Amino acid sequence: MLGTDVELVLRSTRVVTPGGTRPAAVHVAGGTIDAVLPYDAEVPEGARVEDLGDDVLLPGLVDTHVHVNDPGRTEWEGFYTATRAAAAGGITTLLDMPLNSLPPTTTVEHLRVKQQVAAPKVHVDTGFWGGAIPSNVKDLRPLYEAGVFGFKCFLSPSGVEEFPELDQEQLARSMAEIAGFGGLLIVHAEDPHHLEAAPQRGGPAYADFLASRPRDAENTAIEGLVAHAKRLNARVHILHLSSSDALPLIAAAKREGVRVTVESCPHFLTLTAEEVPDGATEFKCCPPIREAANQDALWQGLADGTIDCIVSDHSPCTTDLKTPDFASAWGGISSLQLGLPAIWTEARRRGHSLDDVARWMSAAPAALAGLTAKGAIEAGRDADFAVLAPDATFTVDPAELFHRNQVTAYAGRTLHGVVRSTWLRGVRIAAEGILAEPTGRLQTRNK
Repeated sequence: MLGTDVELVLRSTRVVTPGGTRPAAVHVAGGTIDAVLPYDAEVPEGARVEDLGDDVLLPGLVDTHVHVNDPGRTEWEGFYTATRAAAAGGITTLLDMPLNSLPPTTTVEHLRVKQQVAAPKVHVDTGFWGGAIPSNVKDLRPLYEAGVFGFKCFLSPSGVEEFPELDQEQLARSMAEIAGFGGLLIVHAEDPHHLEAAPQRGGPAYADFLASRPRDAENTAIEGLVAHAKRLNARVHILHLSSSDALPLIAAAKREGVRVTVESCPHFLTLTAEEVPDGATEFKCCPPIREAANQDALWQGLADGTIDCIVSDHSPCTTDLKTPDFASAWGGISSLQLGLPAIWTEARRRGHSLDDVARWMSAAPAALAGLTAKGAIEAGRDADFAVLAPDATFTVDPAELFHRNQVTAYAGRTLHGVVRSTWLRGVRIAAEGILAEPTGRLQTRNK
């Protein structure tokens, strides 16, 4: 029976639902999806109809890996600019990483500071990860009870002194504490000993930088994480996987019932080491962009389910920090606004569908974080949508991006998939490059 309070009907010949893509009419009431009905279903009296034609209606993307850097390093990014870029790119929910802001999100007091700064500025729904550092085991449970979605740690230096890495003993202690209350540990997995043993040559040559972050560093760190997770029955998520060598180990762990999940990122799935020009440090990230053959294997890992999701790891900085020296330049790629078209461009070339993209970039990240109202176009979920023209193309002009600093590894690339509009709880918040005022809400873990 049609809901009597339906105020909006979105129609498209291509609506991506958990059951597949089909013509449908999505009925929205009170910011929530009331029903997903046949395309020509009766329109409730008083409801406004938006016919999207052949543009694809996707669930709003969920990006669980964003460095907003606010407060403290807002010249690098900020909640207002980051969430504008997210909205323009079809992202309706993001989770902020606990580091590169000052203070880092390592205590409840620091979380409250970040929430107060973010609340009036966010264009999309925004939640927060906590941080696990050597000195804050006692703060982990209080942070969890305050609503963080889990805890991030590093196994090698993070790049900022206020967020130190965990050694193996500290890792085990933090993991045990988090497992004790059913939390999730998300890990930057590079082994420091392999990094220290690798050749460290500065300069503009990308080959030298790639050699300084070998695959063995990731593989060894992941092997250790799997062993800890198995012993403690802990939930562990591997961040920004770049080494395809680790896929068999991860797949075997999953088959054994180890509670491990994995993400990769648009830059690892669309850019290759062979195409990075020397001195082009807009391509620098840690772990690094690797070779084309490695990328092929990552796509196979996505196809067979070893890799669960794709998120941005948007890690921006000011232009001056991207010096031509790969050793000294800040490591991070700005891609928040471009993730959907970048992935769709490569996915379609490899024979994947928008159903796959929606699973990797919306449903799976929402499930990872426990965002039960997000991630799918089905009754009862938030009416969060991205409208995509999948066959339209555009060439990336950094000056047209909404990130605070218009630096991106995608400059000059022609991509398939133009985001026509983005909707948050049934309200259009971005359309054809025009952004509404902030209406995002702060999210906390479902308790």
